[in-house]
Amino acid sequence: MSGSTATGNVVLVHGAYADGSSWADVIVLLQRAGVSVTSVQNPLTSLDDDVAATTRGLDLQDGPTVLVGHSWAGTVISQAGVHQNVVGLVYVAARAPDVGEDYGALAAEYPTPPASAGLVHSDGFAGLSEQAFLDDFANGVDPERARQLYAVQGRIADTLFGARTTAAAWHDTPSWYAVSKDDRTTNTELERFLAKRMKATTIELDSGHLSLVSHAPDIAALILEAVAATRPA
Repeated sequence: MSGSTATGNVVLVHGAYADGSSWADVIVLLQRAGVSVTSVQNPLTSLDDDVAATTRGLDLQDGPTVLVGHSWAGTVISQAGVHQNVVGLVYVAARAPDVGEDYGALAAEYPTPPASAGLVHSDGFAGLSEQAFLDDFANGVDPERARQLYAVQGRIADTLFGARTTAAAWHDTPSWYAVSKDDRTTNTELERFLAKRMKATTIELDSGHLSLVSHAPDIAALILEAVAATRPA
């Protein structure tokens, strides 16, 4: 990948229980390929707040941009992806709701993943217990790195996951999806359903939920594929 001559813009959006540093390994690989990268810092206080943070990142881009979301950020990019700069969407083990869809009801049609049992609520916000984070959210990640990620865990507003989108950019924008086959945070069959519904170019990885950490080269390669496919002629 270091010999690539790819150019373009990429905006990365992190999910719940994380921050922008979760993309660190992917960022290095994209930058080596000549791509301009911005990693958004979501407040995780509401869908509108996260979309606003992502939109600010998109406003800074100087041209066509591939927008990438992990986990909860799939909801964010589905709405923010209507931005004029966005030419491609990449979903990494991510939500991808349709307009106004009750995503919680959709997810309830599939077996509940183990991480959900480790959610701890306090003062209007929630986060994963250390055991749930290390065993279920960061399964497959080097233990030392997993503990680092736990230390910067982004706590979410209790109301965050109840939000519904007013747009679903994947209907009109080329999309890519990375399914995690050993996901203990989002049901793998649900990921496959979402990828198929949006007619995404799809890869499957022998990975837990944090494939952007444990399989950074694969995720970077998928993003670069999206950059190449959407580059203006």
